[in-house]
Amino acid sequence: MTAPLLQMGLRVEHDIFVVRQRGREVAAAVGLEHQDQVRVATALSEVARDLLRAVGGADVTFSAVADAVDGVHHLRIDLAPVGRLPGGRYEPQSGAVARLVDTLDVVAREGDTVVRMSRRVPVAAAALTPERLAELRTALAVSAPGSALDELAAQNEQLIAALDEVRTQRDELAVLNEELAETNRGVMALYNQLTEELEETNRGVVALYGELDEKSAQLRAASESKSRFLANVSHELRAPVTAIIGLARLLADSASDPLTAEQARQVGLIRSSAADLLGLVNELLDLAKAESGRIEPDWAEVDLRPIFGQLRGTLRALATRPGVELVVEEPPAPATLRSDAVLLAQVLRNLLHNGLKFTERGEVRLRARRADDRWLLQVSDTGPGIAPELHDRIFEEFYQVPGVTRVGGTGLGLPYARRLVVLLGGTLQVTSTPGAGSTFTVSLPVGGV
Repeated sequence: MTAPLLQMGLRVEHDIFVVRQRGREVAAAVGLEHQDQVRVATALSEVARDLLRAVGGADVTFSAVADAVDGVHHLRIDLAPVGRLPGGRYEPQSGAVARLVDTLDVVAREGDTVVRMSRRVPVAAAALTPERLAELRTALAVSAPGSALDELAAQNEQLIAALDEVRTQRDELAVLNEELAETNRGVMALYNQLTEELEETNRGVVALYGELDEKSAQLRAASESKSRFLANVSHELRAPVTAIIGLARLLADSASDPLTAEQARQVGLIRSSAADLLGLVNELLDLAKAESGRIEPDWAEVDLRPIFGQLRGTLRALATRPGVELVVEEPPAPATLRSDAVLLAQVLRNLLHNGLKFTERGEVRLRARRADDRWLLQVSDTGPGIAPELHDRIFEEFYQVPGVTRVGGTGLGLPYARRLVVLLGGTLQVTSTPGAGSTFTVSLPVGGV
């Protein structure tokens, strides 16, 4: 056990001043800072006053002990009451006393009840080696305590120093408060500026949305007007064009008056041109129906084999070029999916017709294969191919790929085919390289939409 640095008794009122004075001396000797010295002395005098009034006094022991965990020294002060504490407990009269020291407890020491307080010694203080502690004991033993007047003067000095420190802190706090107020004013100004800018931005966004809604309404109206125009024009043109085809057929009929060779040629041109015009009119009408949303798929279980057989028969007559072969492969069984047979046949017919129209030699091939829960229907040709930058444009209305192989048409076939495929719940994609042909792939779900 470490020997105490100093021991003294507390029996009369005057001893309170001595205990305070000696406590400050011990605190200074072990290396506590000035403010901690004042705190320890103040707490010690308050506890000493309480014990003197409650039990008539106490024996005071000052020790420097090392912490068992980190080895840091603490100044420990034990006040052993000369009488029994009421209820074996101690509560300081002032609640601020416990805040002046690190610990303030009632403990048992060698069978006695002791009021113990402690304060941590700063790490920067001189090391409290056994030799150093022995020197401190000797110095404290020979030092004589001052008079009550000396202690009062010391307390006054401490009070003046504390007041001066409080005034300095108050002035610093006033400066900090002013700086904080200035900062708050700057923050509020920035906040107000940002709020105004945000409100202005919000007004701009609202105005932009309003303009976008207006433009969208105008676009919808324009699209509806275009669809109605196409439908009306197509409908009005179909009747006279059909009449022209019928009259040309009558003129060329063998039952009619015979025509000269030149007349027969001209009637044939009229009939051919009218048939082309009728095809264009029909494409315009189909596109108008698709855009207006009036096409509703007739969902049913569809077998691809009859559709492929029909396409093989009807389109073979279009393969009039001697160097072009139409190949329709038989789809693998079971070749069924939920779709609309009429719309699906129309899409494939459109793609095959395009392939035959643009292919000068080689073949146009239709094949089908199953890929998980989808059917992939591919129409490939050995035509001139399409440049990669035009793969998206060929699905735009009225667009035709420029080149030496351009033939008649409106540029509506592929846009219409893609619209029908979307209605059937699928996709229509193209892969093509100039000079190596093109492949159009229709991907449809087996179970429909």
